Amino acid sequence: MPIIKPISDLRNYNEVIKDIAVGEPVFLTKNGRGKYVILEMEEYEKLQAKIKLMSELTKAEETSNKNGWISIEEVKKRLNIKDE
Repeated sequence: MPIIKPISDLRNYNEVIKDIAVGEPVFLTKNGRGKYVILEMEEYEKLQAKIKLMSELTKAEETSNKNGWISIEEVKKRLNIKDE
């Protein structure tokens, strides 16, 4: 269940921090509306890595749709990989 707190609770920083758990962000509201999210640095870094990976995969898909795919044999040839 999401943890939602008013931003004014940041006055008592320790109370907000104690509610943070791995994978469980704390959502802060301002004037009753969602405004900020607090999460552990490790979780933030994982999210950033996922975003970067998805971006690179999207670029690769766009390139392959534009230029076409190559066969596994062509990949092996370009990388100088010989079948055993």
